Amino acid sequence: MINFNFYNPTRIVFGQETIKQLDALVPVDARVLLLFGGESARRNGTLDEVKQALGQRVVQEFGGIEPNPSYETLMRAVAQVRDQKLDFLLAVGGGSVIDGTKFVAAAIDYPNDPWEILETYGRHVQTAMPFGSVLTLPATGSEMNKASVITRQSTQAKLPFASERVYPRFSVLDPTKTYTLPARQIANGVVDAYVHIMEQYLTYPVDGMVQDRFAEGLLQTLIEIGPKVVTETTDYTLRANLMWAATLALNGLIGAGVPQDWSTHMIGHELTAEFGIDHARTLAVVLPANLLVRRQAKQAKLLQYAERVWGIRDGSDDERIETAIEKTRAFFESLGLPTRLAAYDIDASAIDGLVARLEQHGMTALGERQDVTPADSRRILERSL
Repeated sequence: MINFNFYNPTRIVFGQETIKQLDALVPVDARVLLLFGGESARRNGTLDEVKQALGQRVVQEFGGIEPNPSYETLMRAVAQVRDQKLDFLLAVGGGSVIDGTKFVAAAIDYPNDPWEILETYGRHVQTAMPFGSVLTLPATGSEMNKASVITRQSTQAKLPFASERVYPRFSVLDPTKTYTLPARQIANGVVDAYVHIMEQYLTYPVDGMVQDRFAEGLLQTLIEIGPKVVTETTDYTLRANLMWAATLALNGLIGAGVPQDWSTHMIGHELTAEFGIDHARTLAVVLPANLLVRRQAKQAKLLQYAERVWGIRDGSDDERIETAIEKTRAFFESLGLPTRLAAYDIDASAIDGLVARLEQHGMTALGERQDVTPADSRRILERSL
């Protein structure tokens, strides 16, 4: 393994009826802003449960954070925090709400134009307002990591940032809060978590035996529970294991000491920004094509993936790799996520613009070896049609 330091300060509070523990987790004198997305958190009672747990604290609300959180919306939350002299943020929702809350936390006291946080990928974030989260949608792992992705509506730029200043202080994970989610969102969560793992696992060998086995176990868990967790809406065991797998997929542990790719995500971000496709659904389209285009560079790990995750042991190296990629594609499709751009009425005429946007955003040396050029991204998009 490569030398590494692993750090994660987020406290996880997991299980049924854990929202009531907010009273002990949030400072007693905190002036709290609750951030959430649509009205589902209010309709299903989660928002009221959170407010009841916060007791007599000053609590204000900020709703309307989009599935791809926008800079423009979040800057209104920043203004509310400043105007009302609030001092603690609490995200109630999925990864988009938590991502947005991270940006708000970093932007409050940022000395320059807060968009610079995204343009510099968080390198200059020195302070952030403390915040916690109540997770209602397992998918992104944002509840236990330092990363965020924000979209600027005016330019359709979708950029990530990361900073150790924006780890949540705590995250409350109650699997029962996922029972009312639409099947589409649960399926998206399974694929999002799966591709997070693949971005850290399917690169090249560095003798990270522990990390490899950990990643493979998470992938097999998602394969096992994926179809069932979408249809069995109130099965606590399934929902709990999905929630925990999605958290572990991107809390930094399986990526510690091993190379990481993330080219699928960077290409996928452009599809979301340009066409509004759900984030996880862009990943389902891009990953199989990415593996096909880069199969030679990833050969050793693809063969390991084929054998250990899918049990493929027969055939030539090329045949085993081809079968593993096709099984991955079939798994995504079985969950209802298309793996071709044609399903979204996107054809070859869109590729020039997507590649140009990657270049505009500096995504010209992607992948675990920084050798995925715009020409490679073009080939990946062509294989995605």
